[in-house]
Amino acid sequence: MPKDAQQILDIYAPIITNTATSFETEVPSKSEFQQRILIYSSRSPWLVAEKQGRIIGYAYATDHRSRQAYQWNQEVTAYVHKDHRKKGVAKLLYLKLLEILKMMSFSKVIAVITLPNDPSIAFHKALGFKHIGEMKDVGFKNGKWHSTSWWDLDLRQSKKAPSILKTINEIREKVDMKS
Repeated sequence: MPKDAQQILDIYAPIITNTATSFETEVPSKSEFQQRILIYSSRSPWLVAEKQGRIIGYAYATDHRSRQAYQWNQEVTAYVHKDHRKKGVAKLLYLKLLEILKMMSFSKVIAVITLPNDPSIAFHKALGFKHIGEMKDVGFKNGKWHSTSWWDLDLRQSKKAPSILKTINEIREKVDMKS
C-alpha cells in the first residue's frame, strides 16, 4: 500500500490545505505518508477504493488512545476524491473497514468530525453511529477555532470481557483488503 501514497495524498492534500476537516496543517511528503501507511496498516486496516486503476477513496483505522485499557477501540476515517463523493464510495469503504475490525475483535469504533459537517454527521448516523459529545474550539486552523463532534459505534455482541485481539496478518487471508 505504500506504493499508493501519491494517489492517496492527491485526495488528502486539498483537504489539508483547503478545509478544517483534517487538523493537519502541512501536507506530508510522499515518503512521510508512505511511512504513515506502513505504521498504521501494520496494526489496523487501511483500505483503498479504485476505479479504472485509480484510487478514488481510502479509509483506515488507528488506535484511539495509547493506554492499555483502550486497546479494543479504533478511530476510523475515510476520505474520497472530490469527483467521486456522494456515490457510495465512503459507505463501501466503511462497511468493509467495520467488517474487518469486527473480525479482529475490536469492540468500538470512534469517528471525530470537524464542525460544521452535516453530510458527515448524516453519513455516520446512517451507519448506526451514536453521538457521544462535542469538544468546543479544540483546533485552530485557517484563522479560526473549530469544534469536533464525537461519534461511536459498538461492534460488540455483549458487554462481557473482550476477546483477544487478532492481528491484521491473522485475518488478512480471510478478507480482501481492497474495496
